[in-house]
Amino acid sequence: MIFSSALKSNSTKIMLLGSGELGKEVAIEAQRLGLEVVAVDRYQNAPAHQVAHRSYVVDMQNKDAVLELIRREKPDFILPEIEAISIDALFEAQKEGFRVIPNAEAVNKTMNRKNIRVFAAEELKLKTSPYVFVKTFDELKEASKKVGFPCVIKPVMSSSGHGQSIAKSEDDLEKSWEMAKEARGDASELIVEGFVDFDYEITLLTARNDYETVFCQPIGHIQKDGDYIFSWQSMDMSETALKKAQEIAKKITDGLGGRGIFGVELFIKGDEVYFSEVSPRPHDTGMVTLITQSQSEFALHLRAVLNLPLKFTYYGDGASAAFKSSKDSYSPAIEVDDSVFDENSFIRVFSKPESHKGRRMAVVLVFDEAKKALKKAKELIEKVKD
Repeated sequence: MIFSSALKSNSTKIMLLGSGELGKEVAIEAQRLGLEVVAVDRYQNAPAHQVAHRSYVVDMQNKDAVLELIRREKPDFILPEIEAISIDALFEAQKEGFRVIPNAEAVNKTMNRKNIRVFAAEELKLKTSPYVFVKTFDELKEASKKVGFPCVIKPVMSSSGHGQSIAKSEDDLEKSWEMAKEARGDASELIVEGFVDFDYEITLLTARNDYETVFCQPIGHIQKDGDYIFSWQSMDMSETALKKAQEIAKKITDGLGGRGIFGVELFIKGDEVYFSEVSPRPHDTGMVTLITQSQSEFALHLRAVLNLPLKFTYYGDGASAAFKSSKDSYSPAIEVDDSVFDENSFIRVFSKPESHKGRRMAVVLVFDEAKKALKKAKELIEKVKD
């Protein structure tokens, strides 16, 4: 690998399509390797905009706007960092010779819950929860009877839990139907999933380049309304379950192909493992790797993209706690108690230009044995206010 300087005719250029907190960390890692970073998002001064060489604001679901920008900048690698992107633009860019990470078809499959569920369950024969796709409220009522209560109802296209809910009885269906309209993406079709009586769920970060696939230690997490609140690494699980999880992660990522890191979400019941979802990019629960590993998920993502060795050291357990705003503000500010800045804990502030109630604005990270780290993370996040 030859490393050049940014802003030169021979620079290696990456384009981030999506510039939130995860994209910001990818941009920082890219800067450390001398890459030229172009950050794109739908709003001005997104977190990665603030650390990129150039930034743009476009409607990323507008095929022509995205393609015009790609053709103008001519990036070596295009890194989709969110789901709400024109997939037609990515297919056309790839057809024109641009390298989409991991590849346009993998993005197409994973940005849509219908595509990835059919691919995983019906093509790869992975074990999943029972599911039905619906487009009308009447179909939702019929599907809920088929899969049973409680059931999980999600838009086929969304992110960060937007539009997702759990219906415990038929009385909840109307509310779930309305909540689905809050999707970031397409709410015209929903997936209704039978509830898996799992013991816990994990994210298994899986990085692959052209030569190897590596796994990070399993990450446990707690979600609320489909969005992560706490995560910890490593999750205590049996060797049998871990091996099955790695086999599933390898199968799904091999099936999708390409380079990069994948966040594979799995349900665990005893030694049984069920596939849930996969994201072909760094995962929000994986922010804990900023304190647990010599190479965070963001550094591993860049290494995989550049086809570099994927070796890293797991320093030890840790936990993360997401801070979500309690108010709407055009000038957000976060008050952090000094105790958060300890020898084994710190905070990362995302510097989003606006806050609204429930928006993730920062993350607290703790290095300690997993249970102790999670307990401390829960304590410290209470010392962060806005």
